[in-house]
Amino acid sequence: MDTLQAGDPRYLKRRVKGCSIDVHPTERALVVQYEVEATVLGELGNPMVGERKECQKIIRLKSLNAHTDTSSLARKVVEECRLIHPSKLLEVEQLLFYLQNRKHSNDNQEKKRISPRDFTPYAGVELDEEASINSISEYVELLYEDIQEKIRGATLILQLARNPDNLEELIQNETALGALARVLREDWKQSVDLATTIIYVFFCFSSFSQFHGLVTHFKIGALCMNIIEHELKRYDLWQDELQKKKKASEESSENQNLKKEHEKSFRKYQSLLAKQEQLLRVCLCLLLNLAEDTRTELKIRNKNIVHMLVKLLDREDEELLLVALSFLKKLSIFLENKNDMAETFAVEKLARLVPCEHQELLSTALRLLLNLSFDTSLRGHMVQAGLLPKVSSLLADEAQRQLSMCILYHISVDDRFKSMFADTDCIPQLMKMVYACGEEKMDVELISLCINLAANRSNAKIICEGNGLKMLMKRALKLKDVLVMKMIRNLSQHNGPTKSLFLDHVGDLAAQISEDEAEEFVIECLGTLANLTIPDLDWALVLKEYNLVPYLKDRLKPGSAEDDLILEVVIMIGTVSMDDSCAAMLAKSGLIPALIELLNAQQEDDEFVCQIVYVFYQMVFHKATRDVIVKDTQAPAYLIDLMHDNNAEIRKVCHNTLDIIAEYDEEWGKKIQNEKFRWYNGQWLEMVENRLMDEEGEPFVFGEDRESFIGDRDILERPDLFYSADGIMSADGAISPEFYTDFPNGELGQTGYMGNVSEQFVPADRPVSAYGFRPDEQFFCNFNTASRDCRRTLS
Repeated sequence: MDTLQAGDPRYLKRRVKGCSIDVHPTERALVVQYEVEATVLGELGNPMVGERKECQKIIRLKSLNAHTDTSSLARKVVEECRLIHPSKLLEVEQLLFYLQNRKHSNDNQEKKRISPRDFTPYAGVELDEEASINSISEYVELLYEDIQEKIRGATLILQLARNPDNLEELIQNETALGALARVLREDWKQSVDLATTIIYVFFCFSSFSQFHGLVTHFKIGALCMNIIEHELKRYDLWQDELQKKKKASEESSENQNLKKEHEKSFRKYQSLLAKQEQLLRVCLCLLLNLAEDTRTELKIRNKNIVHMLVKLLDREDEELLLVALSFLKKLSIFLENKNDMAETFAVEKLARLVPCEHQELLSTALRLLLNLSFDTSLRGHMVQAGLLPKVSSLLADEAQRQLSMCILYHISVDDRFKSMFADTDCIPQLMKMVYACGEEKMDVELISLCINLAANRSNAKIICEGNGLKMLMKRALKLKDVLVMKMIRNLSQHNGPTKSLFLDHVGDLAAQISEDEAEEFVIECLGTLANLTIPDLDWALVLKEYNLVPYLKDRLKPGSAEDDLILEVVIMIGTVSMDDSCAAMLAKSGLIPALIELLNAQQEDDEFVCQIVYVFYQMVFHKATRDVIVKDTQAPAYLIDLMHDNNAEIRKVCHNTLDIIAEYDEEWGKKIQNEKFRWYNGQWLEMVENRLMDEEGEPFVFGEDRESFIGDRDILERPDLFYSADGIMSADGAISPEFYTDFPNGELGQTGYMGNVSEQFVPADRPVSAYGFRPDEQFFCNFNTASRDCRRTLS
């Protein structure tokens, strides 16, 4: 064997230059960067050919830990690595000290972020040999051989690509990547193993954003979409063929050959299915990485990726399902994709995965459901698919509790689904969680869900079972918890046994009505008290014992507090005014003029107007307060003005109130009657007045001297002008008694003079709210979110 000697033209001289040391970004290792200068010398020793190459060496420090002596380790590194000059000993020691104190969590997160997802080995591609980066050209040559050799070459390149340290060098080898892309494009239909291996190589590159341009350059993403579409069609064909053979074997039960053929086909199908699902998984992972760019994601979406992914939800392979769900979760934040999922019944397919033993798969499925639950129609799909009891059962799983509560909260927003919670174990689970909180701050998801559920009567009954209400009141009053108080307020709106439970807590609630408490908390306490329309409750005693009248009167002044608080005070006054003694007490305190002043200030706010008019409606039932309202204030005049308000609820309450006033006061009754007549017969009155002003006139309107028969009098003072042929109006203009018999419903149709004539009389059951509902059907606004105030509002 020849040896190279000095003077030999083949004599090679190597020199190491520019050595630098740094820490590895993800591992406990030092990275030595250096430059090798190789020179071929001629016969006379002069340089003939020169070449430079940048190299690096990684020194892994497996023994480095928090107790390692960095000084000793630095000396050992310098001694064993001849690339590092002894003069760099102090620098090495400093780098080791940095590595020793670098946080493990950051290391792990960084490593997880840049490492490609590891796949389980699959049959057909295992190799005993170990790949070397120096033999890359040999592996590329194998890509030009037959299928088996191509698989072998691609597998060896894959071994290199799975090490992130090799990717930078592989990307410089355009020949290797170009050959891989060409083989994939030409031969992917011939071998699933070959296609899987090559796509896996490009997947390793796609795990890093800086290499996405390379993957896009070779159009690997578009090729993956074609592969997925083709494989889904193949799967359908396999299913059809298998079903035919199964049916044939069942029909010919005595034919053993058909049974054996079916069993053989089934085993082959399972083998093919395992390889296909591996291919689909790596294709989807690559596309999911590329979808980091929204423009690329839009291109993928336009190729019908959502329908493909939803179709994959029927598979059994957990890893494939995990990738498909992750992709769908990412896509679901866009409206178009969400609509596609609704069209393909994604929710119904997700229902079979909840619950499941695979924790990561279950968590991803719940996250996707959470994204979809923002859509009202999809929430309906979830309930129809039976997800409500399934998700409720997951409240016991601490790992999935947060996601489950968020999904249940969204479902509870819809009133049509609230009652369904009573048939699950959701409410007992939630109450246990509330008990477990003690005096700690409650999760907002937990209390928000409880607030929504408390707005339903069946749920409220379950919540208040045992010491439920007592425990909630104790927590709310002790911690001044506004959200718990909102929940209690919703519980108080339901008639029946639930409302009666609040009798024991009226004093505690009334004690909170003071200037010293926070307004938000006082609002909820006032709202709760206003809901307590209980016959056995002595409101007069409550007002006196807790001196509430001055507080209520002071808060009626415009600008004295936030509008929300003032409105709750008005509603509270409307509730207590049902009691005779309370109404008299409030009237004597000068509260009615304060209400009129507030009505003037808030005349543009329908909610304020409706509730103030309702207070007047309650007070006219009592003689003492009726006289004050009718004789000492201008409240009836305001009510007449509001009688034709655009808001239907305001009109209804005004009509009822004015009818009562008209019955007990003749003067106001006449004014109210005239106003109603003018309103309902406006066109007729306008026509008559126009004819009166016509100079030519008709002979029956004017006399011979052209003087009007009416003169300067109001046209309504001419009873002979009223229609009396049907016995509706008598000669003096009064309504005949027979009118009420003929029209029990109080409506005359389009030609009648008065609408709601029956409203001239006091109804048998007066309502307990501003909306005219019976006492057993009091109207309240359901609480839909944790932040919205629950009060009686207008339609």
